[in-house]
Amino acid sequence: MLAQTTTVATIEPAIDTRLRPLDAVRAVRRLFQTGDTREVFAVFRALRGKSALRAFRRFAASPTGRQVLSERRCLLDRLSDHTALRALPPGSVGRTYLAFMEEEQLSAKGLVDASNWDQDPVPADLGLYRERMRDAHDLTHVLTGYGRDPLGELCLLAFMYAHTRNLGMALIVVMSMPQLPRTARRAVFQAWRNGRKARWLQDQDFEALLPRPLEDVRREINIATPHLYRAVMP
Repeated sequence: MLAQTTTVATIEPAIDTRLRPLDAVRAVRRLFQTGDTREVFAVFRALRGKSALRAFRRFAASPTGRQVLSERRCLLDRLSDHTALRALPPGSVGRTYLAFMEEEQLSAKGLVDASNWDQDPVPADLGLYRERMRDAHDLTHVLTGYGRDPLGELCLLAFMYAHTRNLGMALIVVMSMPQLPRTARRAVFQAWRNGRKARWLQDQDFEALLPRPLEDVRREINIATPHLYRAVMP
């Protein structure tokens, strides 16, 4: 990430927005063969096009985005502070997130290495936004109700496609569908519909959501209960 803060107008020439569909397909196949999380990010990079730029512009123009960029917030620091999360009320977003991470034996830093292994340098504001979205991944599992099992990850990709418009998410889902039983395919399709109905997640003030009741936050953001996913994965 470049050291200087850069205006939105100067960001586009700084990153590669070419679509590389063949690279994406190869990365998906490697993902299916090895399960290596790095391949997910390779797919996203190959098919991001200008989706990340459009999302960043929308984020930077929002009240939360302006505040996050101005304060140079690091969501990773908040999500890594287990002592503070444990002090939050039962049933809150933060406490539920902590329980999720401990049950899955995860660390908030776990995605950092996987996402950074082949990243291109970007201007500081875009880099901060990109890191924030990466660090929020497991938090979106909690908010949407999808687990880290293979079906849960697919459902989350389908849900989040409506929010990121990264074609890599759609490609992974589409290439996975023939391998799924009908009930699982229906759960993925419901996740996509739920994602379309929910409020845009990229500009949520995640730090402010942590102490709030999870069910209240879900209602406020309009995140529907994933009934079909739960029926497959009770």
